[in-house]
Amino acid sequence: MLKRTSRRPVGYLNLTLHAHLPYVIHHGTWPHGLEWLLEAAAETYLPLLRMLDTLEQDNIPFKCNLNLSPVLLEQLAHPAFRAEFPRYLERKINSAREDEAYFMQSGEAHFAVTARYWQHYFQQARQQFAEVQEDIIAGFRHHAETGRIEILTSAATHGYLPLLGTDESVRAQLRTGLAVHQQHLGRPPRGMWSPECGYRSAGDWRAPVLPEGSHGPAAAYDRIGMEQAFAENHLDYFIVDTHQVEQSEMALAPYQMQTRQIARDVEPAILNHAPERRLYQSYYVNGPTAAAQPVAVFPRDPRTSVQVWSGDTGYPGDGNYLDFHKKRWPGGHRYWKVTGPEIDMGDKAPYQLEAAQERARIHAEHYVELVYETLQSGIGDGIPPILTSPFDAELFGHWWFEGTLWLEQVARALASKNLPLEMTTCSEYLDQHPRAGYLSIPEGSWGRNGTHEVWLNDETRWTWQHIYAAEASVRAIATEGRWREDALGERIVKQLCRELLLLESSDWQFLITTESARDYAEKRFREHLDSFRALEALWIGLMQQDPLSEAQEKQLAEIEEQDNIFAAISPADWARQ
Repeated sequence: MLKRTSRRPVGYLNLTLHAHLPYVIHHGTWPHGLEWLLEAAAETYLPLLRMLDTLEQDNIPFKCNLNLSPVLLEQLAHPAFRAEFPRYLERKINSAREDEAYFMQSGEAHFAVTARYWQHYFQQARQQFAEVQEDIIAGFRHHAETGRIEILTSAATHGYLPLLGTDESVRAQLRTGLAVHQQHLGRPPRGMWSPECGYRSAGDWRAPVLPEGSHGPAAAYDRIGMEQAFAENHLDYFIVDTHQVEQSEMALAPYQMQTRQIARDVEPAILNHAPERRLYQSYYVNGPTAAAQPVAVFPRDPRTSVQVWSGDTGYPGDGNYLDFHKKRWPGGHRYWKVTGPEIDMGDKAPYQLEAAQERARIHAEHYVELVYETLQSGIGDGIPPILTSPFDAELFGHWWFEGTLWLEQVARALASKNLPLEMTTCSEYLDQHPRAGYLSIPEGSWGRNGTHEVWLNDETRWTWQHIYAAEASVRAIATEGRWREDALGERIVKQLCRELLLLESSDWQFLITTESARDYAEKRFREHLDSFRALEALWIGLMQQDPLSEAQEKQLAEIEEQDNIFAAISPADWARQ
């Protein structure tokens, strides 16, 4: 057990939760489609809000980053979600009642206890949804306003920015996302979740595949870096993966190169770039705009992250926790615990809530001590270290059912242990402490092998051929500007831009590569491609003075109804600069 000491912080913990789902409204229900959003709302987003509410009521300090992706915000605010979610909760409650009756009749009282718990769990969600007036976003907005969370933005549809084919598409993903963030949350964000922690620096770039209909070789041309695109949109920082800092090179600050003098606020960069400190500081990204518009990065800590991510060696693999995979149908409720590694589904033991809750408390205390131990080497040498742990938000509550309780217990453990360690947000840390220098960051992601290979491989190459062709088409149309001339043309081109954004969603390549929902992902990509081509044909006809037929007007209206997000979208964002 660690020794108690003063509460003056000498180190910081930053948890960053990334909440995102692809656009699923009007695109299927079960097993793939709207059910994903309903499950995540019931098992992750509302439980996170309950956790924040409880800590606020108990006056327990808690701070973290939370990214709510723009496409997720649009879906949580969508009338179709608000209408269907209460019905979903009723179905879950009724199926738990049916399970209880069955278990009581079959003499399995231990399972009946869990069935009653599920009734309470989803009844609580139903009540909570009513209390926030069916506006989950408002609940998170409240905690952002009180300073418990800092809400980050992301690319509009989680497009994988390093591989997008034009700077205009990168900028449009960001500008559309920022507009959605401002609309739903009422304030501009300071932080950026670069999808999949993807990064590419400025310089010559060559498309990895040829656009559909093109013939090689692809020409190289100068591209902006990710940090430049973020800086243009007044974003202060983003998160990168471990290797992107470990493999980076320290660089002189631009004003150091001009004056050959070390400014006072970057002097710690010379002192604190030892290997043991490298991951526990913030840095400016070295690039063409670093002098005028510096953007900071926070690297992911690998040591503590594996404790939460890993289902094999981390906390979620503990035998007492609820097993994710084994479910009782037709309701889909879970009644079994993990039990142990490589245990056959038929041998899973009954779940015991109290035992799982106790393990969450123990694991939270272990995590807090691990964070403190990890930061020890950097304490007391100038800049207080910060440990950044980014996770998918849906890991908590949905995949790891006890995960939201674990988060609460982390906050309680920090409050009770009296360690000189505090939770913080990235912006708060930047406001209080200098950056540790400038880094030239290598290209990469937090995906497999730290490269782009999850999103670009032999199984997904065909998607990029279509994306690159679509990007070039939209840029040409937006730059020409004739879409401004009449309302019908503007309608068509706005929807064309929506379909491009949906085509660019990184989720399709991820689901194809991991084969977790490959058929659905391929189907969705082709559907958006078909819609894009139909709209493109309508636009070409309109430019040739061909009036829309009744069938074409119906087709346009149907596409608009199906993919009715990003109401304030502006084709001007795709115009060549």
